[in-house]
Amino acid sequence: MSQTQTLYAAFTGHLNAALDALEAAGTLPSGLNRAAITVEPPRDPAHGDLSTNAAMVLAKPAGMNPRALAEALVAELAKLPQVTSAEIAGPGFINLRVAADAWLDELRAFAALGSDYGRSAMGGGSTVNIEYVSTNPTGPMHMGHCRGAVVGDALASLLEFAGHKVIREYYVNDAGGQVDVLARSVHIRYREALGEAVGEIPEGLYPGDYLVPVGEALAKEFGDKYAKAPESDWLVLFRQRAVAAMLTMIRADLALLGVEHDLFSSEAELQAKGKPAEAEKWLRAHDLVYDGVLEAPKGKTLEDWEPVELPLFRSTKFGDDQDRPIRKSDGSWTYFGADLAYHYQKAETADALVDIWGADHAGTVKRIKAAVAAMTGAKGKETPFEVKLVQMVQLLRNGEPVKMSKRSGNFVTLADVVSEVGKDVVRFTMLTRKPEAQMDFDFAKVVEASKDNPVFYVQYANARICSTIRKAAAEGLAPSGEALELLGEEELELIKIAAQFPRLVEAAAAAREPHRIAFFLHDLAAAFHSYWNVGNDRPEKRFIVAQNGNLTGARLFLAAQIGQLLRNGLALLGVEAVEEM
Repeated sequence: MSQTQTLYAAFTGHLNAALDALEAAGTLPSGLNRAAITVEPPRDPAHGDLSTNAAMVLAKPAGMNPRALAEALVAELAKLPQVTSAEIAGPGFINLRVAADAWLDELRAFAALGSDYGRSAMGGGSTVNIEYVSTNPTGPMHMGHCRGAVVGDALASLLEFAGHKVIREYYVNDAGGQVDVLARSVHIRYREALGEAVGEIPEGLYPGDYLVPVGEALAKEFGDKYAKAPESDWLVLFRQRAVAAMLTMIRADLALLGVEHDLFSSEAELQAKGKPAEAEKWLRAHDLVYDGVLEAPKGKTLEDWEPVELPLFRSTKFGDDQDRPIRKSDGSWTYFGADLAYHYQKAETADALVDIWGADHAGTVKRIKAAVAAMTGAKGKETPFEVKLVQMVQLLRNGEPVKMSKRSGNFVTLADVVSEVGKDVVRFTMLTRKPEAQMDFDFAKVVEASKDNPVFYVQYANARICSTIRKAAAEGLAPSGEALELLGEEELELIKIAAQFPRLVEAAAAAREPHRIAFFLHDLAAAFHSYWNVGNDRPEKRFIVAQNGNLTGARLFLAAQIGQLLRNGLALLGVEAVEEM
């Protein structure tokens, strides 16, 4: 293995070379699909260091018995100098034990690659458009938006690290009825700024105090010009100014979380350019939109429901339970009609699309995926499109639900939460569970200095490493890779866990699941803390053994590289690796 080639990549290469040798010998037919073959740790560490399913994957298409193929592969793999044993398990899995020298080489690779350890060319430079947050521009960010923002931003960083070009996009829903409601709400604040007693904000409008500065700015600019004017005179202007103000606020809120987008796409601009009409024309030409009447909603009778002919997209053709209207009865676009045009536009500039949505949008996933599949597939190559659903977060304080924010009107703002617990705590916590799982965010627990708090647990591991290296330096000791052969089995176990990082980066990127990186960091921190605790009871196992400079140098070198991997992983999550706590 070369100095900068990671161990899992090297053994994937060795496995492919072994398969090539079997093909050359006529044992295996050539041209078999190897895409599903894996090289990974066995589920039970007692079975070895590495495991591969190659014989299980290839046996059937090769017309061979899995164990017979496994035996042929084992004969090839056993020739490798890094392999100390190769065994067959069950119906044909192959387990390998790897020599200590190979793991020490991997430790050197940690150091040689540094912040690039784990970086992959898997993406091949292909462009992925990730759309996330995309909250309606009607107020400040609240914690309901936070989880999707963190998942999307961490996924973008992960995909870049895995070799993709990434477009971070925010879709501004500035063409629907909600922005007219926003404009009317701002008009009240505008009149209030002029001295009018407006009383309680009417139900159905946005009551938050965050609109007060917007009204004041309009009053300063226009005086009382629109105070008594009919709505038709000011609605469009106030809508534009209000949306612009809200986007400035949203950008500032996202910046507090360390989130920045490359592109803000306007739904209003999309419609003004006639993109939904172009999409409808194209869909009709391909018999994917027709004029029809929807079935009556369940529970409705002919007395209280009037059938209306609408342009319908044939989403049942793609697995949806009914065809979907792209226009309303008044001729305006449905959200779906505008959305399919928007996604078609995105597909023209990216090789793959990923949307991060709240779980409350689950019902629209099938139809938009059907539309994108239809429109891009008809061009000759369907653009891969995934929707990741994110569950809401319940805010608690010592187990009790948190009261709402007065400033926002009816929710807890993201800015308030980041101000109280910090960006890093918020970001890491949002990735400690799969996004589709429910999450509780307890203000007391997320700042707790205990091993039960994963944020603290991971950051403390890096802080401990930094503290140990500082202490060693004060004693004239430093990390050294000169005597790594002095490291024993317990130290090698740490290396084995850390060495999984490049493999996990690729797996997490392929699955579009950045939370896997958080899980890995927790496992690595746990292994480090466990090793540290051994030294509490056995002084000879401590990182600093004053009477043995060579061993101390080797252990400090190991600690320094574990710290580097923690920093690499935390950087993907957008979390700072603190050096002291």
